[in-house]
Amino acid sequence: MPEPIEVRKVAIESVTDASGLEKLIDDGVIEAHRVLAVVGKTEGNGGVNDYTRILADTAFRGVLARKGHPAPESVPLVWSGGTDGVLSPHATIFATTADAPASDEPRISVGVAMSEVILPEDIGRPAMVEKVAAGVREAMKVAGIDDPRDVHYVQTKTPLLTLATITDAKSRGKDTAIEETGPSMDLSNSTTALGVAVALGEIEMPSADQIHRDLSLYSSVASCSSGVELDRAQIVVVGNVRGIGGRYRIGHSVMKDALDADGIWEAIRDSGLELPERPHHSDLGGRLVNVFMKCEADPSGRVRGRRNIMLDDSDVHWHRQIKATVGGVAASVTGDPAVFVSVAAVHQGPSGGGPVAAIADLS
Repeated sequence: MPEPIEVRKVAIESVTDASGLEKLIDDGVIEAHRVLAVVGKTEGNGGVNDYTRILADTAFRGVLARKGHPAPESVPLVWSGGTDGVLSPHATIFATTADAPASDEPRISVGVAMSEVILPEDIGRPAMVEKVAAGVREAMKVAGIDDPRDVHYVQTKTPLLTLATITDAKSRGKDTAIEETGPSMDLSNSTTALGVAVALGEIEMPSADQIHRDLSLYSSVASCSSGVELDRAQIVVVGNVRGIGGRYRIGHSVMKDALDADGIWEAIRDSGLELPERPHHSDLGGRLVNVFMKCEADPSGRVRGRRNIMLDDSDVHWHRQIKATVGGVAASVTGDPAVFVSVAAVHQGPSGGGPVAAIADLS
């Protein structure tokens, strides 16, 4: 049986601030060597050249190293760049604990795994789907989860294409699915999401021409991010296991569109919190740890029948606009702007919407 989990959210007060993690360790809330993964938002542009992810990564790994983690370089630190609008930089820390109440009820378990190396020529193609799916299955085993229905959140970080990796592929006689570095972020995310969906039995193995095209294929629990920091998929599987013990439970749902606050509330209810029919953030009583969601501008250019110009705007990229929109909706639900909202959600939830996961403290 895996060990029970402690989950805490901390603020990031500057691009190199990891004091929240350090305080948790110094106060004895968590032990450095027990940290399994960190999922966070940084304040950069969210693009290929977003250095804030690297700065946060360095700062958090530095704390783990100073505080005695035996292999800080191996801990998955999944950073999503861009805190547009009211979104606030923060990190959610997952760690095992030796001090947790016993419970036969479903409680959080976490499994982490790394995929095989994802080559630049794999991105956007079935080879990447297969490598990610294998990694997800491995992470489920680590978490002690047998039934895919008990998986409520899969956070990944995968490589995207850079000029250097495109050149590397060509030097080996290979080609890449695309040669634009910026759009490769979306392509990496969508291919990864299909790998998650395959692993969990949500879809059959897709054909090459369905990747990033057939929007009817998606995972309801995948949250996929990509960057230049690594050459394989970092995979964090979060689900519930009976008998593991602990205070926390995770649930999920989907937002049907960018304004679907009810989808967020459904995920919160699925995490085990009892709420009135028309809930308000004051009903949460400090028991919600965090929500995690993906978002995407609706390819129709409309939300609830009304036209918007996100996809036509040449001044502000739609990534930033939809992230700010969904972040505002999520913050209004939770009463807290420190929510995890990530963009580029093709194959992650229904078109124009996205998956939502919620973690609650049921103590």
